[in-house]
Amino acid sequence: MEKVAVELISRWGHFLSGIMWIGLLYYFNFVQGAYLKAVSPEGKAEAFKHLVPRALLFFRWAALLTVLFGLDILGQRGILVQALTLHKGAAIIGMGAWLGLIMLFNVWGLIWPNQKRVIGLVQATPEEKAKAGRIAFLASRVNVMLSIPMLFFMGASGHGAALFLH
Repeated sequence: MEKVAVELISRWGHFLSGIMWIGLLYYFNFVQGAYLKAVSPEGKAEAFKHLVPRALLFFRWAALLTVLFGLDILGQRGILVQALTLHKGAAIIGMGAWLGLIMLFNVWGLIWPNQKRVIGLVQATPEEKAKAGRIAFLASRVNVMLSIPMLFFMGASGHGAALFLH
């Protein structure tokens, strides 16, 4: 397959998985949280049984795929090391990549392990569930805040913004 076609497939995968990841991040932070505070205990139990685990499944795998596709694109372009070391010619996309990597760590290292306790996939006392919920909440809010500059750097890298950022 021609190099351009391979990169196009990776870009499309990056784009689609990124939409799913950030869309679910915003859903969790702006929609689901408020819903779970307002719903009855029975409704919350149903959500934790049927909705939340499925949404978290797509959320964490979309995060991983987004980063892997993004790193693949940088590798195909021969700028992976330059981007990750914030070399002058690839610093803008590198900033986006680093923010994405931090967010990925938050998803797999903080949000998912703690959400498993909150929704009952891992046994936990009520105190452990409360602590786990707080950690997952804070990590998720950090990701919302990081997503704003991350999206800026990702978009800016391909649209001439480098002229304004030097």
